Amino acid sequence: MSQHSEKPGRLGIGVIGAGRVGAVLASALRATGHAVVGVSAVSELSHERAQVLLPGVPVLEPQEIVERAELVLVTVPDDAIASVVGGLAELGAWQPGQIVVHTSGAHGLDVLAPARARGAIPIAIHPAMTFTGTSLDLSRLEGATFAVTAPTPVLPIGQALVVELGGEPVIIDDSQRGLYHAALAHGANHLVVLVAQAAQLLARAGVASPGRALSPLLYAALEGALSGADGEHDPIATLTGPVVRADAGTITKHVQELESFAVSERATDIVESYRVLGRAATVRAMNLGRITEQQAQHLLDAFE
Repeated sequence: MSQHSEKPGRLGIGVIGAGRVGAVLASALRATGHAVVGVSAVSELSHERAQVLLPGVPVLEPQEIVERAELVLVTVPDDAIASVVGGLAELGAWQPGQIVVHTSGAHGLDVLAPARARGAIPIAIHPAMTFTGTSLDLSRLEGATFAVTAPTPVLPIGQALVVELGGEPVIIDDSQRGLYHAALAHGANHLVVLVAQAAQLLARAGVASPGRALSPLLYAALEGALSGADGEHDPIATLTGPVVRADAGTITKHVQELESFAVSERATDIVESYRVLGRAATVRAMNLGRITEQQAQHLLDAFE
């Protein structure tokens, strides 16, 4: 490993996988004074990303990167982490005291076991943020939550890296990584699907700019729900619409309209989503006391 002691605590960082996340995080760490000693890139797009975000950094093979770096960011797709880490272990590349970090939300420390067995220090860091793979992401890191999982003695290292990136470290137990990641994927990915579905329906209804029409409503709904997510109140307390009004007739009409739309546009996903989420909203509203059990049953019947 090379030494980078121009400033105390500065490390030589290597990046295996110049994807949307790896190149951005390496660029951010470089801005704090760390030296990026090498990056691996396979596709033409990843080569371009490395040139833009990490100018002057040599593109190397993963084994060369591990040989040069004091901290290695493994930012390949989730399903490839085990094979990359294991393959480098078989080559004898990992070194005692070297820090190896992956950025998968779903994986914990087990996937880094081959490197750990050779003396490397394993850390899992996951930013709760969506990435474009451009310089626009650098400002998004400021204040973003990062899940940090590591053996207790080295947790401060992971937390310090997050702070340097401008993020807020949150310690997630290794056994809870899957649940943590499922929560983020459910919230962010399915929010995108809901917006796409709503926009499609509005366009069919004749609204020329669905995004503009949805924006004030969705921002207000999201802001209200998030204000309760930290414990001020249950997010369902901010719910409006036919469920909390116990308006089964409106629900029935919605389902009929959506079923008709599904047939004409081959969009069965929309009516299915409406039913599933509507039932979930009904149960949560009942549990919170916003509707009675009898009202809830009428609504559940309407969703069917």
